[in-house]
Amino acid sequence: MMRAALALARRSLGRTWPNPAVGCVIVRDGRVIGRGRTRDGGRPHAETDALASARESVAGATVYVTLEPCAHHGKTPPCADALIAAGVTRVVSAVEDPDPRVKGQGHARLKAAGVAVEIGEGAAEAAEINAGFFLRVREGRPLFHLKFASSLDGRIATASGESKWITGDAARADGHRLRSIHDAILVGAGTVAADDPELTCRLPGLDAYSPDRIVLDSKAAMLVTSKLATTARTTRVLLFHAGAPAARTELLREKGIDVIEVPAHGDTRVDVAAAAKVLGGLGYASVLIEGGGRIAAAFLRAGLVDRISSYRAGLVLGEDSRSAVGPLALDRLDFAPRFKLASRRAVGADTLETWHRQA
Repeated sequence: MMRAALALARRSLGRTWPNPAVGCVIVRDGRVIGRGRTRDGGRPHAETDALASARESVAGATVYVTLEPCAHHGKTPPCADALIAAGVTRVVSAVEDPDPRVKGQGHARLKAAGVAVEIGEGAAEAAEINAGFFLRVREGRPLFHLKFASSLDGRIATASGESKWITGDAARADGHRLRSIHDAILVGAGTVAADDPELTCRLPGLDAYSPDRIVLDSKAAMLVTSKLATTARTTRVLLFHAGAPAARTELLREKGIDVIEVPAHGDTRVDVAAAAKVLGGLGYASVLIEGGGRIAAAFLRAGLVDRISSYRAGLVLGEDSRSAVGPLALDRLDFAPRFKLASRRAVGADTLETWHRQA
């Protein structure tokens, strides 16, 4: 039953921020009598959704939920109170909510009302589903997931800049799936200028779940005729700059783009750590980085890359081609960012490897 609740939670990824993605299953006498997940925009919460789906009384039932039921009044009443009022007798919760407004208080409220509470079933998977939410609560920034498609020798384009297409159709489609489960996609000004991307999710049935688009553009040089600028009122675009001329920023605001100034860093480019804090404050929990080698290197140097998804094709491009990661200025191996392999699978003729940052 917890596996079913976890599957429901995964269906909400990329759609619930600033709230976590949660799944809930209600069981009585071995039968599922209600199920729910956190709905788009973060409400209703999974427990409320599951209670509403039940076609019979849930009194005496067991509730399996992937995150501790909330205990605070926000835009909706506490889920712990809703479960108590419904008469459930047992709650199996995968993991405690680190949000200070909850953090054990939901479980305590249930216990005080005589509801049996068990914690820990499915904890590892539940924590991974909401790794971005947990990170935002604890560190004030979203989880950053670097994604690239490369050759066997880690190259993303030829020396002339040709990159379409290093990987095959299946890998590109899977990349759009990856977009759909993140709150936002991030690129740099160079990618916008070179490719004029839409950065939308173009898979059947998922086109409505395109994440917000984020551009790091220190001079706010993005053309108002670009695909991002002309679609900003349909799907949100945020542009971070570092002291760009007011005339440029106002022009982009008129297109519906959220223009945000942050400090410059070193070579006058956007300070990615400052941008990360702003994004966390706005409620973003997961950001997929699809920029080129310079953007990848900036986030790696800042220690902000938490996940890497590498779509690797069976070709070799050589030293004169463009690297997936720009200069890191490392003079010792001890200083290199390190990751551990989380999964590997074939995607058509290509290979997808997912790596997690080592603590």
